[in-house]
Amino acid sequence: MTPFFIAGRPASSDDAVEIRHPFDGRIVGTTSNATPEQVEAAVAAAAAVAREAAALPASARAAALDHVSARLKERADEVARLITAENGKPMKWSRGEVARAVSTFRWAAEEARRFSGAVQRLDTDPAATGRIALVKRVPRGPVLGIAPFNFPLNLVAHKVAPAIAVGAPIVLKPAPATPLSALLLGEILAETDLPEGMWSVVPLPNDRAPGLVADPRLPVVSFTGSGPVGWQIRDAVPRKHVTLELGGNAAVVVCEDWDDLEWAAGRIATFSNYQAGQSCIAVQRVYVHDRHFDALADRLVAAVEAQRTGDPGDEATDVGPLISEDAARRVEAWVGEAVSAGAKLLTGGARDGSAYAPTVLADVPADAKVVAEEVFGPVLVLARIGSDEEGFAAVNASQYGLQAGVFTRRLDRAFEAHRVLDVGGVVVGDVPSYRADQMPYGGAKASGVGREGLASAMADYTEERVMVLTGLVL
Repeated sequence: MTPFFIAGRPASSDDAVEIRHPFDGRIVGTTSNATPEQVEAAVAAAAAVAREAAALPASARAAALDHVSARLKERADEVARLITAENGKPMKWSRGEVARAVSTFRWAAEEARRFSGAVQRLDTDPAATGRIALVKRVPRGPVLGIAPFNFPLNLVAHKVAPAIAVGAPIVLKPAPATPLSALLLGEILAETDLPEGMWSVVPLPNDRAPGLVADPRLPVVSFTGSGPVGWQIRDAVPRKHVTLELGGNAAVVVCEDWDDLEWAAGRIATFSNYQAGQSCIAVQRVYVHDRHFDALADRLVAAVEAQRTGDPGDEATDVGPLISEDAARRVEAWVGEAVSAGAKLLTGGARDGSAYAPTVLADVPADAKVVAEEVFGPVLVLARIGSDEEGFAAVNASQYGLQAGVFTRRLDRAFEAHRVLDVGGVVVGDVPSYRADQMPYGGAKASGVGREGLASAMADYTEERVMVLTGLVL
């Protein structure tokens, strides 16, 4: 049985949990849920060590982060296979996730070394002659990190790494379906010299999370997951600092001036189906200028049909199963509703257990779930537009606003998209699924509040504290 970690030490309980492969249902590992007493021990230890953690030298924090990055790189093949086993994503994408986690911890180490604050002159007013301010950021306190199943290592890294970088203790709750990658990360963290209590990895069923969320000793909550749960968390603890990454229904606009339809089709086909569409920025809505619609539709269907489906353990597989058969049934139902309402099925539309075939729809009513909600499955919707401006308006006609992709070579059009699109990020010349782990990442509207990306998350986990020095000759 794989142990979990309470205050940096391995632990277990009698509440055993079996983790099964989404592709074939075989058991790939076992762990256990923490008891209420163990959860209390983790939170109490985080509160007790908070001052010591905040006072850790930058060299100590950076050294721990560098160690995690190096060990993940050394164990990359093992970690990738574990991700595939518990999550079901193909090995090619699991290897990419490990590489990103290596980078995430490396970036956190670098940010920890330059997390220095600023000096501000105050003698711009005669009354403040001889005064200067030192402005630094200090941890708000221990962090509760709640991670989702779709990136069971790297989205855990985006909770843990910035907390260590700023010297904030963290209690991490991994997704119940995919705890094993987080527990392996705990094994690596246990090799560092971080003080006891600075981190815990605590598996819990979701119905036991509200108690952790409400605990006043955890003043920061960083949540990635479904919108209804995220907003419930924020409403439940209005006096806490809560960051939410809640997904979206990412859109692409193929503008009138774009000429490389093969590139666009290939990128859209790949990134509507990578992770079986279980990514917050997987391509879901595609708005194509009338000039290109027919030619791109043909290329796109061919590119989607070329995506290889099957056993995610096969290195050649592009699209694996969804996280569960229930998830695949939901996608099947949503596509069925759209077709019943008049949508045209261009390819796909078939479920096999927990797998759903890569699917392209056209002529979909705007109120269909596959347009209005987050599908979180391998489904994309094609729509024809008469102008680029119409495409931008269609992107904005959504409750979500995480990222958008705009295929254009016009600099003025790129700046227009950046100005008018109500999203957290605009990717020009590519799909919205691009993310560099050091850049600010988050959304507008129902896609959440706050930003991930190492420096951005470090700012969210901290607050400014000012020291004014008096009687100085500047």
